[in-house]
Amino acid sequence: MVICGIFGSLLDNSEIKMSEETMPAAEVADRNNYELAFHVLPTVAEGEVSGVFDTIKSLITTNGGELVDEESPERFELAYEVVKHIDTKNRKFSSAYFGWVRFSSEAVAIEAVNLGMDENPNVLRYMVTKLTKAEEADAFRFHEALASEKVMTVDVEAPKVAEVKEDSEAKAEETVAEEKTEETKVEETKE
Repeated sequence: MVICGIFGSLLDNSEIKMSEETMPAAEVADRNNYELAFHVLPTVAEGEVSGVFDTIKSLITTNGGELVDEESPERFELAYEVVKHIDTKNRKFSSAYFGWVRFSSEAVAIEAVNLGMDENPNVLRYMVTKLTKAEEADAFRFHEALASEKVMTVDVEAPKVAEVKEDSEAKAEETVAEEKTEETKVEETKE
């Protein structure tokens, strides 16, 4: 089918322009935002943790990722022991250096990031999460929250102070009530 006239020439010009240019909107749509949270082994010297962190960030950027936000790893106690197989032995760790990196990347690059993290001998464990719009807008800063006691560590074996206080208050009230009933009995017998 041949289109003649003014519309035919406009259509031909638009076809040429579309084939010569790339659509930047399509490229942006293929990129997602992710968060890579990780634990660095506690056996890594404190001065070398920043080097491990730089290695993780370079792994992301070499696979086409663009760094958006980060929280440097800091040491803290884990909620439970984590076992990692190292040099033919299973080793248990109760502390680690925790940090995270937010980045935008194409979905196909995540497999390469996972492979690189699996091969990193200094990483205890990690997790890559695709972020929602709400998560993108508000990053949770773990170390800041821990320092300001927004996050509390609770010892489940220790008795709760409130329970102990309530028990002692209840016993005191019972004692006062018993003393009052004894006083009224004494007064009744006097009459």
